[in-house]
Amino acid sequence: MNCFIYRCSRKADLYIYLAEKDDFSRMPAEIIRGLGITEFSMELEITADTRLAKEDASTVMKNLDEKSFHLQLPSDTSVESIMLNIARSKT
Repeated sequence: MNCFIYRCSRKADLYIYLAEKDDFSRMPAEIIRGLGITEFSMELEITADTRLAKEDASTVMKNLDEKSFHLQLPSDTSVESIMLNIARSKT
C-alpha cells in the first residue's frame, strides 16, 4: 500500500499518513485544525512486513484503508489530550 506522510508543525513527532497525496478531505476538521501547518515529508510503500519507527504497519494500513488517514502521535501525547486541546480551542 502506498502512503504519503506529512510532518505537523503543532508538535514534534506528530505525523499524518494519507492514502492519497494532499487529500485531507476525509479527516475531521477539528483534527486538521489541531495539526498546525502540514509539510509533505515522504511517499512510502507499506506492507504488513514494513518496519516503521513508531507505528505498527498493519494498524497504519487498516486506518488508511478504512479512514484514508492515520495519525501518528508523539510518544508523550495521548489521543485524549489532543481531543481536549481541540475542545478548548473551540471555546
